[in-house]
Amino acid sequence: MNNDINSVLIHKNQEKNSDTVIIVIHEIYGLNQHIHGFCESISKQGFDVIFPDLLERETPFDYSQEEAAYRHFMENVGFTGALHKIKEILSDIKDEYQKIFILGFSAGATVAWLCSEEEYVDGIVGYYGSRIRNYAELAPQCPALLFFPLEEPSFNVDELISALEIKNVEVHKFSGKHGFSDPYNSNYHAESAQKAVSKMMKFFRLN
Repeated sequence: MNNDINSVLIHKNQEKNSDTVIIVIHEIYGLNQHIHGFCESISKQGFDVIFPDLLERETPFDYSQEEAAYRHFMENVGFTGALHKIKEILSDIKDEYQKIFILGFSAGATVAWLCSEEEYVDGIVGYYGSRIRNYAELAPQCPALLFFPLEEPSFNVDELISALEIKNVEVHKFSGKHGFSDPYNSNYHAESAQKAVSKMMKFFRLN
Protein backbone atom coordinates (compact mmCIF):
# COMPACT_ATOMS: atom_id res chain seq x y z
CA MET A 1 0.00 0.00 0.00
CA ASN A 2 1.11 3.52 -0.78
CA ASN A 3 2.95 4.92 2.24
CA ASP A 4 1.60 8.39 1.48
CA ILE A 5 -1.85 7.27 2.58
CA ASN A 6 -2.12 7.44 6.34
CA SER A 7 -4.24 4.41 7.03
CA VAL A 8 -4.27 1.18 8.97
CA LEU A 9 -5.00 -2.26 7.60
CA ILE A 10 -6.22 -5.04 9.89
CA HIS A 11 -5.79 -8.57 8.59
CA LYS A 12 -8.46 -10.82 10.04
CA ASN A 13 -6.17 -13.85 10.32
CA GLN A 14 -2.68 -14.95 9.47
CA GLU A 15 -3.62 -18.14 7.63
CA LYS A 16 -5.72 -16.84 4.76
CA ASN A 17 -5.88 -13.33 3.38
CA SER A 18 -9.38 -12.03 2.75
CA ASP A 19 -10.53 -11.29 -0.80
CA THR A 20 -12.85 -8.59 0.59
CA VAL A 21 -11.89 -5.27 2.14
CA ILE A 22 -14.02 -2.69 3.92
CA ILE A 23 -12.88 0.93 3.99
CA VAL A 24 -14.27 2.61 7.10
CA ILE A 25 -14.70 6.40 7.09
CA HIS A 26 -14.87 8.04 10.50
CA GLU A 27 -17.05 10.87 11.77
CA ILE A 28 -15.87 14.46 12.24
CA TYR A 29 -14.22 13.41 15.50
CA GLY A 30 -11.56 11.24 13.88
CA LEU A 31 -10.29 7.77 14.72
CA ASN A 32 -11.79 7.42 18.19
CA GLN A 33 -12.63 4.39 20.35
CA HIS A 34 -15.85 3.76 18.49
CA ILE A 35 -14.15 3.52 15.09
CA HIS A 36 -11.29 1.38 16.39
CA GLY A 37 -13.70 -0.99 18.11
CA PHE A 38 -16.02 -1.20 15.12
CA CYS A 39 -13.15 -1.95 12.75
CA GLU A 40 -11.83 -4.62 15.08
CA SER A 41 -15.23 -6.32 15.22
CA ILE A 42 -15.55 -6.29 11.42
CA SER A 43 -12.09 -7.77 11.00
CA LYS A 44 -13.08 -10.64 13.29
CA GLN A 45 -15.85 -11.47 10.80
CA GLY A 46 -13.26 -12.36 8.18
CA PHE A 47 -12.76 -9.08 6.33
CA ASP A 48 -9.72 -6.89 5.85
CA VAL A 49 -10.38 -3.38 7.09
CA ILE A 50 -8.79 -0.07 6.11
CA PHE A 51 -9.56 3.00 8.16
CA PRO A 52 -7.80 6.16 6.99
CA ASP A 53 -7.20 9.06 9.36
CA LEU A 54 -8.72 11.88 7.35
CA LEU A 55 -8.00 14.45 10.07
CA GLU A 56 -4.35 13.45 10.49
CA ARG A 57 -4.43 14.50 14.13
CA GLU A 58 -2.54 12.80 16.96
CA THR A 59 -5.71 12.54 19.00
CA PRO A 60 -9.38 12.52 17.97
CA PHE A 61 -11.81 15.22 19.05
CA ASP A 62 -13.97 14.54 22.11
CA TYR A 63 -17.74 14.49 21.66
CA SER A 64 -17.94 17.64 23.76
CA GLN A 65 -15.93 19.40 21.01
CA GLU A 66 -18.56 18.90 18.31
CA GLU A 67 -18.47 22.45 16.96
CA ALA A 68 -14.66 22.55 16.82
CA ALA A 69 -14.56 19.08 15.25
CA TYR A 70 -17.08 20.05 12.57
CA ARG A 71 -15.23 23.27 11.79
CA HIS A 72 -11.90 21.43 11.57
CA PHE A 73 -13.35 18.77 9.29
CA MET A 74 -14.98 21.24 6.92
CA GLU A 75 -11.99 23.61 6.78
CA ASN A 76 -9.22 21.01 6.56
CA VAL A 77 -10.85 18.01 4.86
CA GLY A 78 -14.37 18.61 3.56
CA PHE A 79 -16.48 16.12 1.66
CA THR A 80 -14.65 16.57 -1.64
CA GLY A 81 -11.26 16.34 0.08
CA ALA A 82 -12.29 13.16 1.86
CA LEU A 83 -13.63 11.72 -1.38
CA HIS A 84 -10.27 12.43 -3.06
CA LYS A 85 -8.42 10.56 -0.29
CA ILE A 86 -10.72 7.56 -0.55
CA LYS A 87 -10.33 7.52 -4.33
CA GLU A 88 -6.55 7.37 -3.82
CA ILE A 89 -7.00 4.33 -1.60
CA LEU A 90 -9.34 2.70 -4.13
CA SER A 91 -6.76 3.19 -6.85
CA ASP A 92 -4.09 1.72 -4.60
CA ILE A 93 -5.98 -1.47 -3.64
CA LYS A 94 -8.22 -2.17 -6.64
CA ASP A 95 -6.09 -5.08 -7.81
CA GLU A 96 -5.66 -6.63 -4.36
CA TYR A 97 -9.29 -7.54 -3.65
CA GLN A 98 -12.25 -9.10 -5.40
CA LYS A 99 -14.71 -7.02 -3.36
CA ILE A 100 -14.36 -3.48 -1.98
CA PHE A 101 -16.98 -2.00 0.32
CA ILE A 102 -17.10 1.44 1.93
CA LEU A 103 -18.67 2.06 5.33
CA GLY A 104 -19.12 5.50 6.84
CA PHE A 105 -20.52 7.15 9.94
CA SER A 106 -22.24 10.56 9.90
CA ALA A 107 -19.96 12.80 7.79
CA GLY A 108 -18.19 9.61 6.75
CA ALA A 109 -21.51 8.19 5.57
CA THR A 110 -21.93 11.14 3.24
CA VAL A 111 -18.44 10.49 1.86
CA ALA A 112 -19.37 6.81 1.41
CA TRP A 113 -22.50 7.92 -0.45
CA LEU A 114 -20.36 10.04 -2.78
CA CYS A 115 -18.16 6.99 -3.38
CA SER A 116 -21.14 4.99 -4.65
CA GLU A 117 -20.51 6.43 -8.13
CA GLU A 118 -16.90 5.27 -8.15
CA GLU A 119 -15.49 2.39 -10.13
CA TYR A 120 -14.23 -0.61 -8.11
CA VAL A 121 -16.76 -0.05 -5.29
CA ASP A 122 -19.04 -3.07 -4.77
CA GLY A 123 -21.29 -1.51 -2.15
CA ILE A 124 -21.53 1.22 0.47
CA VAL A 125 -23.06 1.41 3.94
CA GLY A 126 -23.89 4.70 5.64
CA TYR A 127 -24.86 5.29 9.26
CA TYR A 128 -26.85 8.51 9.88
CA GLY A 129 -25.37 10.46 6.99
CA SER A 130 -27.42 13.61 7.46
CA ARG A 131 -25.61 15.52 4.72
CA ILE A 132 -26.59 12.91 2.17
CA ARG A 133 -29.62 15.17 1.75
CA ASN A 134 -27.33 17.62 -0.07
CA TYR A 135 -26.48 14.92 -2.62
CA ALA A 136 -29.81 13.10 -2.85
CA GLU A 137 -29.79 13.44 -6.65
CA LEU A 138 -26.77 11.14 -6.91
CA ALA A 139 -27.39 7.80 -8.65
CA PRO A 140 -25.41 5.00 -6.97
CA GLN A 141 -23.68 2.62 -9.35
CA CYS A 142 -23.48 -0.05 -6.65
CA PRO A 143 -25.80 -1.30 -3.88
CA ALA A 144 -26.18 1.22 -1.05
CA LEU A 145 -27.45 0.44 2.45
CA LEU A 146 -28.35 3.46 4.58
CA PHE A 147 -29.34 3.66 8.24
CA PHE A 148 -31.10 6.61 9.88
CA PRO A 149 -32.54 7.26 13.34
CA LEU A 150 -36.22 8.04 13.83
CA GLU A 151 -35.47 11.73 14.15
CA GLU A 152 -32.74 14.16 13.21
CA PRO A 153 -32.72 17.72 14.60
CA SER A 154 -31.70 19.35 11.33
CA PHE A 155 -33.96 17.68 8.75
CA ASN A 156 -36.99 15.47 8.17
CA VAL A 157 -35.82 11.85 8.02
CA ASP A 158 -38.93 10.58 6.24
CA GLU A 159 -38.63 13.18 3.50
CA LEU A 160 -35.04 12.17 2.82
CA ILE A 161 -35.92 8.49 2.83
CA SER A 162 -38.65 9.18 0.26
CA ALA A 163 -36.13 11.01 -1.93
CA LEU A 164 -33.78 8.02 -1.69
CA GLU A 165 -36.29 5.47 -2.94
CA ILE A 166 -34.26 4.87 -6.08
CA LYS A 167 -32.45 2.00 -7.77
CA ASN A 168 -29.68 0.32 -5.75
CA VAL A 169 -30.64 2.05 -2.48
CA GLU A 170 -31.99 0.27 0.62
CA VAL A 171 -32.87 2.46 3.61
CA HIS A 172 -33.74 1.48 7.19
CA LYS A 173 -34.91 3.64 10.07
CA PHE A 174 -34.12 2.65 13.65
CA SER A 175 -35.19 3.71 17.12
CA GLY A 176 -32.84 6.19 18.72
CA LYS A 177 -30.99 9.32 17.74
CA HIS A 178 -27.94 10.30 15.69
CA GLY A 179 -25.08 8.14 16.99
CA PHE A 180 -27.24 5.17 17.99
CA SER A 181 -24.56 2.63 17.02
CA ASP A 182 -21.78 4.21 19.10
CA PRO A 183 -21.43 2.69 22.60
CA TYR A 184 -19.38 5.71 23.70
CA ASN A 185 -22.10 8.14 22.65
CA SER A 186 -24.91 9.21 24.99
CA ASN A 187 -27.33 8.42 22.13
CA TYR A 188 -26.29 4.77 22.00
CA HIS A 189 -29.23 2.44 21.43
CA ALA A 190 -28.09 -1.16 21.87
CA GLU A 191 -31.02 -2.85 20.13
CA SER A 192 -30.88 -0.57 17.10
CA ALA A 193 -27.08 -0.93 16.93
CA GLN A 194 -27.34 -4.72 16.83
CA LYS A 195 -30.10 -4.70 14.21
CA ALA A 196 -28.04 -2.40 12.00
CA VAL A 197 -24.93 -4.55 12.33
CA SER A 198 -26.90 -7.67 11.38
CA LYS A 199 -28.24 -6.00 8.24
CA MET A 200 -24.79 -4.65 7.42
CA MET A 201 -23.06 -8.04 7.71
CA LYS A 202 -25.74 -9.66 5.55
CA PHE A 203 -25.23 -6.89 2.99
CA PHE A 204 -21.47 -7.50 2.89
CA ARG A 205 -21.92 -11.23 2.37
CA LEU A 206 -24.62 -11.02 -0.31
CA ASN A 207 -23.11 -8.29 -2.52
